[in-house]
Amino acid sequence: LLAAGPRFRAFLERRCPAAGETFYPTPWCFEGRLQTVLGALLRARPPVSYRSEAIRAPDGGQLILDWAEDPGSHRRLEPRARPVVLLLPGLTGSSQAGYVLRLVHRAGRAGYRSVVLNHRGCRGEELLTPRTFCASNTEDLETAIAHIKRRYPRAPLLAVGISLGGMQVLNYLGRRGRAAGLAAAMALSPSWDAAASTASLEQPLNALLFNQRLAAGLCQLVSRWARGTGRGGTGSCTPSPGLARTIREFDERYTAQAFGYRSCCEYYRAASPARHLHRIRVPVLCLNASDDPFSPLHAIPVEAAWRLPHVALLVTAHGGHIGFLEGLCPRPGSYMERLFAQFITAVFEHGEELRQL
Repeated sequence: LLAAGPRFRAFLERRCPAAGETFYPTPWCFEGRLQTVLGALLRARPPVSYRSEAIRAPDGGQLILDWAEDPGSHRRLEPRARPVVLLLPGLTGSSQAGYVLRLVHRAGRAGYRSVVLNHRGCRGEELLTPRTFCASNTEDLETAIAHIKRRYPRAPLLAVGISLGGMQVLNYLGRRGRAAGLAAAMALSPSWDAAASTASLEQPLNALLFNQRLAAGLCQLVSRWARGTGRGGTGSCTPSPGLARTIREFDERYTAQAFGYRSCCEYYRAASPARHLHRIRVPVLCLNASDDPFSPLHAIPVEAAWRLPHVALLVTAHGGHIGFLEGLCPRPGSYMERLFAQFITAVFEHGEELRQL
């Protein structure tokens, strides 16, 4: 299903053939959780060399931008005008995540420059503030975009968020409107309703496969700052997740307090991109699967997308979370990667058509 306004839909059908295809999952791997798990385990990790750049955030935090080194790509005669793809990983992910490496590799093959904004602490760097990252806060994304625009003022910029990164991109677009500074954007497997996503991850099998592991990773991340500064113990005013065993517990004990929300429910409302969709004024293509254990189908705003000129929502029957494995042997690529490569090329090569939306 491709839900979009008529002009955006026509652009995608003309310039991005994958958007009009029927996605056929790998026959022996069609269930959502299986796609999610095997998509992470079976896929190749292409070699990507990065040059890391540390920049300081307004609150004193440290952001790591990883620029992909691609000396063999010379499609653009003017390097300063070479289009840039900014990627935001998912929860606890970094530039070294397999799905990020594959997207960076695809962008390089298409002739574009890639840079990954790592969430605070997820690249192994020292945490300078007790605040890390969350789906509702877009300050780090704003800082990164401003930095890239100063560095390459003539280069068109496209942002691509995966999972939690997709939520951040969508929330940023909703808040900034026409002032977003982007040619276009993509959101791959974003969660649209944070409360619904958390509830889905609390189902027994999802909790065992995903929830507990992600919560442990988040607790470990925050505890690194506490150990490094000697703070966060009993009696400290710094929020601490303690021994949170689920994402909800982590958000109640840490995220909501660290980012100034009165409750976890208030944070989930602010973090849900579906609430901000009507304010988006930059073309954004979103990809979700109906069987995504992180983003239940009932929370995906399909009806709203039909009425919005700048939002296209592509929903497949299968694919899981960042899975989208296809073919009998899924290692060479995925539907998500093909869609990504076609869309960024369409935006950078035919951007004038999008400006007419």
